[in-house]
Amino acid sequence: MMLETPGKCTFAGGSHPPDSKELTAERRIVQGPDAKTVTLMLSQHIGAPCQSLVKKGDVVQRGQKVADNDGFVSAPVHCPVNGKVKEIALQPHAAQGRAMGIVIEVDPENNTALEPVNDQFTETFDVTQYEPSRICEISRLAGLVGMGGAGFPTRVKLEPNPQMPKDTMIVNACECEPYITCDYRVMMEWTYQVLAGIRLAKRASECDKVYIAIEDNKPKAITAMQTAVDAAQCSDELKVVAVKTKYPQGGERQLIKAVIDKTVPTGGIPPMIGVLVLNVGTAAALAEAVVCDRPLTHRVVCVSGEAVAEPKNMYVPLGVTVRTLLDFCGGVSEETARVVMGGPMMGFALAELETPITKTSGAITVLTKRQIGLAKFKHRQTACIRCGRCLEVCPENLNPTKIAHAVKFNALDVAKDYYISACIECGCCSYVCPANIELTGYIRTGKIHLAKLKKKA
Repeated sequence: MMLETPGKCTFAGGSHPPDSKELTAERRIVQGPDAKTVTLMLSQHIGAPCQSLVKKGDVVQRGQKVADNDGFVSAPVHCPVNGKVKEIALQPHAAQGRAMGIVIEVDPENNTALEPVNDQFTETFDVTQYEPSRICEISRLAGLVGMGGAGFPTRVKLEPNPQMPKDTMIVNACECEPYITCDYRVMMEWTYQVLAGIRLAKRASECDKVYIAIEDNKPKAITAMQTAVDAAQCSDELKVVAVKTKYPQGGERQLIKAVIDKTVPTGGIPPMIGVLVLNVGTAAALAEAVVCDRPLTHRVVCVSGEAVAEPKNMYVPLGVTVRTLLDFCGGVSEETARVVMGGPMMGFALAELETPITKTSGAITVLTKRQIGLAKFKHRQTACIRCGRCLEVCPENLNPTKIAHAVKFNALDVAKDYYISACIECGCCSYVCPANIELTGYIRTGKIHLAKLKKKA
């Protein structure tokens, strides 16, 4: 039975791009390809990047910690395979362009595929056998981060903070980006593992109320999670909520507004209003780490798009390259125009197919020239026609055109006056712009320049 929530199950603004999830929604999670090498980026989370704990020539084992940082907002990196360190050097990174990474040659004679552990979880799971402090500690030791967004270290989210006590947890199961179905398949196939992770997170964070928010275009997932909650007899503490299908419903601030009708202060974080937001994939990884003593070394990745020969949902080791996954899916067609890490709205267009999968890489989306549009494919932009569509769809109630113009003419102080830092880079403004202006691109560039200026100061 669905819960009546304090919120209206939707938010102001947003857009309705075609979801295109039919390509992979009914494709079960399969084992990914065998890789000859994996590249483990040292920066896979928000916060202090890790420092390598190994050197060239070292023999490493699956599950071994190979990088770490003593900073509070950080998460260690673990090796997903048995092999030898080939090099530690700058490697292609989806968001940063280039960043330090550890390249490991896989030992083919001593490396079997790691199987998922979902069959170890049932409705009889007893969460009380795990102490809250131990759950928080394991989430740090296992290198857990938010697997559906920017990669905020999970331990920092879960650990109770007397200065910002949390009373509500919202499980983000919306997966509002077009094409992506990794979280959907995890809910469908690893249902009790996800439920165990949610209950562990609730126990660790000391939240009183838990809402599992799923978009109403996923009725099978809603039914699966509700059935699991009822079977586990925890419907008093966990409530499944069907929220309206709209992009970006999965944005933290938008989801909180939709479910409990609270607003996170601009520039603030959810714990400031007593809320914890946890991704479905992160919940599954938390259960795996706490119950099965496995660090975060593998994840589910969705490879989709009309240009992909055989779209798939795959369970793969971190560090496998985009090229390896695309080849495993039968390659791409000649119509390919962009290969994107993530979804088409918020993802990063890749310059190199040797870019590795990281903890936050939930999808690889391949877009065609027709989908992008000929004008955008050829980078043709016209002058702003002052239609105001970008203002209507902005979920943060900003003026994207003003911000973009300020960045274009290097007036960064003006961009700050128009609250550039409040932009969540959802891409709605660029999506609806009839002049093909890459408003989100300008805003991202402006943020990068401001960050550089702040670093120099």
